[in-house]
Amino acid sequence: MKIYFFSALVFLSALVFAQNNPNKTTVMASVEKHQQELINLSDSIWKFAETALKEYRSSKVLSDYAAKQGFRVTTNVAGMPTAFIAEYGSGKPVIGILGEFDALPGLSQKAESTREALKDEAPGHGCGHNMFGAASLGAATAIKELIAAGKLKGTIRFYGTPAEEDVGGKIYMAREGLFNDLDVCLDWHPDSEIKANMESSQSMVSLLVEFKGVSAHAASDPWNGRSALDGAEFFTHGVNYYREHVKPTVRMHYVFKKAGDVPNVVPAQASVWIWLRDSKRSGVAVLEKRINDIAKGAAMMAGVESSIKLLSGDYDLLVNEAGAKALQANLEMLGPIKYTQEEIDFANRIMKEYGNGTEAKGLKGNITALEATKPDPEGGSTDVGDVSYIVPEITLLATTAPYEAPWHSWVVVACGGMSIGHKGMLFASKALGMTMVDLFENEQLRQNIRKEFEQRKGNEVWKAMLPDGPPPVEKLK
Repeated sequence: MKIYFFSALVFLSALVFAQNNPNKTTVMASVEKHQQELINLSDSIWKFAETALKEYRSSKVLSDYAAKQGFRVTTNVAGMPTAFIAEYGSGKPVIGILGEFDALPGLSQKAESTREALKDEAPGHGCGHNMFGAASLGAATAIKELIAAGKLKGTIRFYGTPAEEDVGGKIYMAREGLFNDLDVCLDWHPDSEIKANMESSQSMVSLLVEFKGVSAHAASDPWNGRSALDGAEFFTHGVNYYREHVKPTVRMHYVFKKAGDVPNVVPAQASVWIWLRDSKRSGVAVLEKRINDIAKGAAMMAGVESSIKLLSGDYDLLVNEAGAKALQANLEMLGPIKYTQEEIDFANRIMKEYGNGTEAKGLKGNITALEATKPDPEGGSTDVGDVSYIVPEITLLATTAPYEAPWHSWVVVACGGMSIGHKGMLFASKALGMTMVDLFENEQLRQNIRKEFEQRKGNEVWKAMLPDGPPPVEKLK
């Protein structure tokens, strides 16, 4: 049986610092006790590598484990067969913790430092979500044990949240009001550094722009045709000319979903899938309006019809400094992750193998000091942002890959299936559990977190950026 410690010395040091709070000592001991089970969970999900709303085996191993630990488990929530909630305890406070487990298409990779797919063209965990769900459930289990022993009072609730990489499972859960009664919620994400997150994320909307024309023979009577593909191309040209006139914080990216079948038929159907991002939801709303006008103009130029379907959208993440400070104190109590020379060598080899201008800088296991929030996030979106507009959210980042590793790449997949990822996952589980102890025990902390949340949210009223109807489970089968 493989056991992964930061090092005996670091663990003992953390225990010494936690002696003033025996519940935190118990959390650390619980994660140590369950560590091989958590590693097995993570590795199983890593091998399953199931994409959005198809995470049937991944969801089942997590929900089965939660039930075995004594949680009350509700499956198939918010119309998603792979979404579930595991709860223990009763009354206030109600503390939530999020867990993801979806993979990304085409990133299959062995846990090796050279590029080799585990299965050709199959998905892989290029964002580390195999570790996300396992670590969060490990933290929730530690708190459950404290509640069961009468050491804490209240309710711990683990959310199994599918499809973060596509339709945004948390948004559908939020639309059903499943986060409304939480006092505070926590999450974490695999990263190349250890941080109590103080950075927001970009708001985003995902749209399908469709064009409908008239088919005809492309050689014998093209004048009878109206090319939907012409409309789609005019649209993307318009988007690209629009780039000159947007703020530096804006990101717009698209792919053609449909563009005809054969060259000798004028395409009657064409579509473009586009994502629009900016630092705030209000900025994305401006982009949406202009993109709608561009689609109409493109259709007029091509003599075809256009329509736009909303697929999903994420709010920006509301950071919470009071919560981040509580998390930071626990990170510093735990101390850095210690790596073996073999792990450092693996990290350097894999970065050199990846190439593309990346540098081998080893592994960053030390605790980053609490940072100030930048006016605009660097990039990327998450449906955790939607949760953060409903309940105060505390986010941890923990090292599971080489420093400055390219995310959504095979490098992250490889590291997430071996000891580098395991160490970060176990560290995250302890840090999250210890912070939840603070939240259960300290009413004043909860009040401070709530007050800041209300101030940052202001008059913004959260509204799910989703189409009417259930999640697109059937479409993604």
